[in-house]
Amino acid sequence: MSRRRHVVVPARVWSLALAGALLLAGCGTGAGGPAATVGPPSARGEAAPPTDGSPFWVDPDSDAARQVKAYEAQGRAEDARVLRRISERPVADWPDGTDPVPDVARAVRGAARDKRTVVFVAYDIPHRDCGKYSAGGAPDGQAYRSWVDAFARAIGDAPAVVILEPDAVPHIVDGCTPAEYHEERLRLLAEAVDRFKRQPHTRVYLDAGNPAWLRTPEKLVEPLRRAGVGRADGFALNVSNFQTNDVVRGFGAGLSRLLGGAHFTIDTSRNGAGPLPGDRAEGWCNPPGRALGVPPTDRTGDELVDAYLWIKRPGDSDGTCRGGPAAGTWWPEYALGLARRARE
Repeated sequence: MSRRRHVVVPARVWSLALAGALLLAGCGTGAGGPAATVGPPSARGEAAPPTDGSPFWVDPDSDAARQVKAYEAQGRAEDARVLRRISERPVADWPDGTDPVPDVARAVRGAARDKRTVVFVAYDIPHRDCGKYSAGGAPDGQAYRSWVDAFARAIGDAPAVVILEPDAVPHIVDGCTPAEYHEERLRLLAEAVDRFKRQPHTRVYLDAGNPAWLRTPEKLVEPLRRAGVGRADGFALNVSNFQTNDVVRGFGAGLSRLLGGAHFTIDTSRNGAGPLPGDRAEGWCNPPGRALGVPPTDRTGDELVDAYLWIKRPGDSDGTCRGGPAAGTWWPEYALGLARRARE
């Protein structure tokens, strides 16, 4: 499988590319033609990595935004002020696993109005999360292909970033996903990369876990290659986790070298205080005392790191651990704690 090297382009050029994409973006759901495979992203007409702070869309009707309004109505002005550290910043959208089109179309319309790029997470792979807190996903491979196709069509020509299937590759590497599902999963991921990349302004990053989970990046190389990382825009690290930026950048640089210079993104949504100290059980699941990390931006100071993103929605539960609600459910008390301890 051929690997495409990523070209580092000055921020000014990225800005021009994004502006052009926004002019072309609409709210239609037609699929684009095959993307070109040569030249820098700006020349190919792809959505550029974010520039000038954060060009990503902020959802005005997010759970955090609604919670701010509720706090204001209750006279909790200070809590409302603190929670705006979440509600006024761009957070990834995780479309519905049954029918992604309404969620995707709403986000695309909002982002088009605001001339922004929308960040999505595609999370519906069959046999998801090894039957744990976030179990579910498409019932079979064909259902997943249909879901991905509908998702991509709903993006249309809009500037978008897709973080593809958190945990899907790492769960192959660590053996959590049964061996009989590995071949199909890698094939489905590769097909999903190709399908999303047919959209002219969509960037795709395959999830590659975090350095506390898979400590040797070498083990990720072959599965990522087979999953299509060479045709994607890179890989994503630290999704829904708490590892510090320095640790993640080091791990990502090592993996990048093994993949021929691939770029990556880092989820900074909840890593402001780092991971839970000590080797504690389920340290990844609603750990206490954590904080919001660096707000979403492309000003990473690292040519390999395309952006810091808030991929995990700060305030959404990791699962029914430590008194939390079901995975993905808004938990205002946890959100408020993250925001109160934020340094920025």
